[in-house]
Amino acid sequence: MTVGGMVKSSLLDFPGIIACVLFVPGCNYNCFYCHNRQLLDGSETVIPTQDVDAFLKKRAGQLDGVVITGGEPTLQPGLFSFIRSVRAMGYQIKLDTNGTRPDTVRELLQEGLCDYYAVDYKAPAARYEEICGGGADASIARKTISLLAEAGVAFEVRTTVIPQLGEEDLVQMAKELPMVPRYMLNPYRKPLKYLPHDRDRIEQKPYSREEILRFAEAMHPFQPYVIAK
Repeated sequence: MTVGGMVKSSLLDFPGIIACVLFVPGCNYNCFYCHNRQLLDGSETVIPTQDVDAFLKKRAGQLDGVVITGGEPTLQPGLFSFIRSVRAMGYQIKLDTNGTRPDTVRELLQEGLCDYYAVDYKAPAARYEEICGGGADASIARKTISLLAEAGVAFEVRTTVIPQLGEEDLVQMAKELPMVPRYMLNPYRKPLKYLPHDRDRIEQKPYSREEILRFAEAMHPFQPYVIAK
């Protein structure tokens, strides 16, 4: 598996777990507000696999978990073998995904390879291509979310509350999903790197925390476990 970035220790990315965060390159979406665009355009610096393995072996017993994020990890051909090797070191695994590879998630579930999942649900179904780029399909992400819900595993759904989404959009998104155990609303922060033609969208004013809390309250009847970060 190719690793394009690493946070050696995080208390924020894996609920209740001290974890290392690994960023993998490549994604099948092109969200205009992506914070990891260097993983999409090939400008990331690849970390040699042996260096990742050596670090994880050294920190086994000090760190509890490994978060695999991206980019989109389910596109990585070596994902399964990497997770198996990291689990053998004693780590718990969290996988972040955009939900576009439900068959891969199903195989991960069948092997019991991940302890926690996070799925990004980007926009109401009718606006998915507008937000995520051509070919994006909300129904595929919903299939992945339904698989996780039916499996009864620990997972969360995440939405970045970009300025282009309003209360009506977020309530619609809450209605489109099965009830999930944790629905995180994350604030929008302007990315450092973005495509020039997206400047106007990028420069839109972010919502305040008070506004996001109001959105969460409106979503609550449909998703009781919604949390405004």
